Amino acid sequence: MTGAVDAVLLDLGNVLVRWEPERAFAGVLTDAEVAEFFADVDFADLNLRQDAGRPWSEARAEVAARHPRHAATVDLYVERFAHALPGPVPGSAAVVDDLRAAGVRVLGLTNWSAETYHHGVVAAPVIGRLEGVVVSGREGVVKPDPRIFALAAERHALDPARTVFVDDSPRNVAGAAACGYQAVLFTGADALRADLVARGVLPGAPPG
Repeated sequence: MTGAVDAVLLDLGNVLVRWEPERAFAGVLTDAEVAEFFADVDFADLNLRQDAGRPWSEARAEVAARHPRHAATVDLYVERFAHALPGPVPGSAAVVDDLRAAGVRVLGLTNWSAETYHHGVVAAPVIGRLEGVVVSGREGVVKPDPRIFALAAERHALDPARTVFVDDSPRNVAGAAACGYQAVLFTGADALRADLVARGVLPGAPPG
């Protein structure tokens, strides 16, 4: 049992909605071509910069200058981004709905490009049932920067000490904990439910 909880603040990608970027190229590029693209452009870094608010047009221009043959692949990723979201994370929507039914505030804090964020609620409608979502691409700052955790708290009147933050990234979980949140590493909906039951946030026992 930990301190009292008024709210749960959820990451979205691979917590509420599955994000598998290689799926954007399915049926168009081979696995080897996708792997080469990801490696050549350092996709993890590129994507984080998009999450921080950089327009995709600027990303394309940078890739075109450094790796001309991959410029069209950037376009393809943006055009087919919906394919990178194959659906909800199993069981997570039920956790959100049970939290809301229990009177717990449920919000989102996501590293996500402002230009592609709208696809999320289509792939995982539960996102539309959140009280509010802070989107890094709209704010120009990404997790685990303390500023985005402070922004979420200020904008939504959250007390970090009474808020459970959930993310699938250990780095983001550590960042939230350093900002005073009750931070939980997401490994699956059943484990999250069990954690919330143990904290007294949800009633009952976790699924057996």
